[in-house]
Amino acid sequence: MQANVPSPTPSSPAIETDADVLKHSRLEDIQAMAIGTLLVALGVTLFQHAGLLSGGTAGIAFLLHYVGGWSFGVAYFVINVPFYWIAWKHMGRAFTLRTALSVGLVSILCDWLPHHLVLAMIDPWLAAVLGGVLMGNGFLILFRHSASLGGLGILALIAQKKLGWRAGHVQMAFDALIVSSALLTVPLDRVVMSIAAVLVLNLVIATNHRPGRYVAQ
Repeated sequence: MQANVPSPTPSSPAIETDADVLKHSRLEDIQAMAIGTLLVALGVTLFQHAGLLSGGTAGIAFLLHYVGGWSFGVAYFVINVPFYWIAWKHMGRAFTLRTALSVGLVSILCDWLPHHLVLAMIDPWLAAVLGGVLMGNGFLILFRHSASLGGLGILALIAQKKLGWRAGHVQMAFDALIVSSALLTVPLDRVVMSIAAVLVLNLVIATNHRPGRYVAQ
């Protein structure tokens, strides 16, 4: 016996199907990856100038940069490599390839920008807030075009996809652990500012990247 399914009415929203989801074109994906990675790289540049760090694999790359003298771009690229097999297994081939390309672009831009964007002075608190906003929106653009910047961000997206948890909240938990560990090597005031930056970054993601809110792919 087949149940009767009522037709949509003005007072009852239509049920959305896969056919209704707007697909991004290849050109849209390319421009999104370019803009998203540039925003993230700009945020990283502000953090570097102010001696701040972020969470996730970027936070680890910052520590290697400040303490070990590594190039941020090289450290960031190397740290992300082990996470690609997780992305391939749980998020698919296309997502993994886009993520690898995004990580590569950010790695290049982060080492290129400081040579072409010279900052005379910026208040560290402004760098924390503005950098967090820039990076959060960069992540958001990449998420909405089926890409990420690897590392723990992949785990956050898997948690949202599989468990319905907000990616921003999961990312915030990871970031809090990593930034807190910086107390051993980074001055306390810079750690406090970095925590503020991470909160801003993840607030942007948690507010704007909720399950079911954005359906374009």
